[in-house]
Amino acid sequence: MANILVVDDQMGVRRLLFETFKEEGHLVKMAENGNEALRVLEGYKPDLIIMDMKMPEMNGIDTLKEIRTFNQDVQVIMMTAYGDAQTMERAQEQGVMHYISKPFDLFELRDVVRDLLNK
Repeated sequence: MANILVVDDQMGVRRLLFETFKEEGHLVKMAENGNEALRVLEGYKPDLIIMDMKMPEMNGIDTLKEIRTFNQDVQVIMMTAYGDAQTMERAQEQGVMHYISKPFDLFELRDVVRDLLNK
Protein backbone atom coordinates (compact mmCIF):
# COMPACT_ATOMS: atom_id res chain seq x y z
CA MET A 1 0.00 0.00 0.00
CA ALA A 2 1.88 3.11 1.23
CA ASN A 3 5.21 3.91 2.85
CA ILE A 4 4.80 5.68 6.19
CA LEU A 5 7.43 7.14 8.52
CA VAL A 6 6.50 7.65 12.18
CA VAL A 7 8.71 10.13 14.07
CA ASP A 8 8.10 10.47 17.81
CA ASP A 9 10.36 10.46 20.86
CA GLN A 10 7.87 8.35 22.84
CA MET A 11 8.40 4.65 22.17
CA GLY A 12 4.79 3.78 23.07
CA VAL A 13 3.41 6.18 20.47
CA ARG A 14 5.84 4.92 17.81
CA ARG A 15 4.95 1.28 18.47
CA LEU A 16 1.20 1.97 18.51
CA LEU A 17 1.31 3.76 15.17
CA PHE A 18 3.74 1.21 13.70
CA GLU A 19 1.46 -1.69 14.59
CA THR A 20 -1.72 0.12 13.55
CA PHE A 21 -0.55 1.03 10.08
CA LYS A 22 1.39 -2.20 9.53
CA GLU A 23 -1.83 -4.15 10.19
CA GLU A 24 -3.46 -2.08 7.44
CA GLY A 25 -0.81 -3.29 5.00
CA HIS A 26 1.50 -0.29 4.94
CA LEU A 27 5.30 -0.42 5.07
CA VAL A 28 6.08 1.54 8.24
CA LYS A 29 9.44 2.75 9.51
CA MET A 30 10.10 4.54 12.79
CA ALA A 31 12.46 7.20 14.09
CA GLU A 32 12.78 8.51 17.63
CA ASN A 33 13.90 12.04 16.71
CA GLY A 34 14.54 14.37 13.80
CA ASN A 35 18.15 13.33 13.27
CA GLU A 36 17.22 9.67 13.08
CA ALA A 37 14.35 10.52 10.71
CA LEU A 38 16.80 12.21 8.34
CA ARG A 39 19.03 9.12 8.43
CA VAL A 40 16.05 6.84 7.68
CA LEU A 41 15.06 9.07 4.77
CA GLU A 42 18.44 8.53 3.09
CA GLY A 43 17.19 5.14 1.93
CA TYR A 44 13.42 5.38 2.27
CA LYS A 45 10.86 7.47 0.39
CA PRO A 46 7.64 7.70 2.40
CA ASP A 47 4.28 8.73 1.02
CA LEU A 48 3.37 10.10 4.44
CA ILE A 49 5.22 11.22 7.56
CA ILE A 50 3.48 11.30 10.95
CA MET A 51 5.69 13.43 13.17
CA ASP A 52 5.63 14.82 16.67
CA MET A 53 6.13 18.56 16.97
CA LYS A 54 8.14 18.55 20.20
CA MET A 55 11.16 16.25 20.29
CA PRO A 56 14.65 16.50 21.75
CA GLU A 57 17.62 17.47 19.57
CA MET A 58 15.56 18.64 16.59
CA ASN A 59 11.88 19.56 16.80
CA GLY A 60 9.30 18.66 14.17
CA ILE A 61 9.41 22.03 12.40
CA ASP A 62 13.21 22.00 12.06
CA THR A 63 13.13 18.38 10.92
CA LEU A 64 10.51 19.19 8.31
CA LYS A 65 12.55 22.15 7.04
CA GLU A 66 15.44 19.76 6.44
CA ILE A 67 13.15 17.20 4.76
CA ARG A 68 11.77 19.90 2.45
CA THR A 69 15.27 20.56 1.08
CA PHE A 70 15.14 17.19 -0.70
CA ASN A 71 11.44 16.21 -0.68
CA GLN A 72 8.81 18.86 -1.37
CA ASP A 73 5.98 16.41 -2.00
CA VAL A 74 5.71 14.12 1.02
CA GLN A 75 2.54 14.66 3.01
CA VAL A 76 2.96 15.35 6.72
CA ILE A 77 0.69 14.98 9.71
CA MET A 78 2.04 16.87 12.69
CA MET A 79 1.15 15.67 16.19
CA THR A 80 1.32 18.09 19.07
CA ALA A 81 0.21 18.62 22.61
CA TYR A 82 1.39 22.22 22.34
CA GLY A 83 -0.61 23.76 19.50
CA ASP A 84 0.07 27.49 19.73
CA ALA A 85 -0.86 29.61 16.71
CA GLN A 86 2.70 30.71 15.87
CA THR A 87 3.99 27.15 15.79
CA MET A 88 1.07 26.03 13.64
CA GLU A 89 1.74 28.88 11.23
CA ARG A 90 5.39 27.84 10.91
CA ALA A 91 4.27 24.28 10.22
CA GLN A 92 1.85 25.45 7.51
CA GLU A 93 4.71 27.31 5.83
CA GLN A 94 6.41 23.92 5.49
CA GLY A 95 3.34 22.34 3.92
CA VAL A 96 1.70 20.75 6.96
CA MET A 97 -2.03 20.67 6.37
CA HIS A 98 -3.10 18.26 9.10
CA TYR A 99 -2.59 18.39 12.84
CA ILE A 100 -3.48 15.80 15.42
CA SER A 101 -3.65 16.87 19.05
CA LYS A 102 -2.08 14.64 21.66
CA PRO A 103 -3.49 12.63 23.19
CA PHE A 104 -5.02 11.59 19.90
CA ASP A 105 -7.96 9.45 18.88
CA LEU A 106 -6.47 6.53 16.96
CA PHE A 107 -9.62 6.09 14.87
CA GLU A 108 -9.55 9.76 13.86
CA LEU A 109 -5.87 9.49 12.92
CA ARG A 110 -6.54 6.37 10.84
CA ASP A 111 -9.29 8.22 8.97
CA VAL A 112 -7.01 11.20 8.28
CA VAL A 113 -4.27 8.87 7.01
CA ARG A 114 -6.72 7.05 4.73
CA ASP A 115 -8.02 10.34 3.34
CA LEU A 116 -4.52 11.66 2.62
CA LEU A 117 -3.33 8.46 1.01
CA ASN A 118 -6.43 8.18 -1.18
CA LYS A 119 -5.98 11.66 -2.69
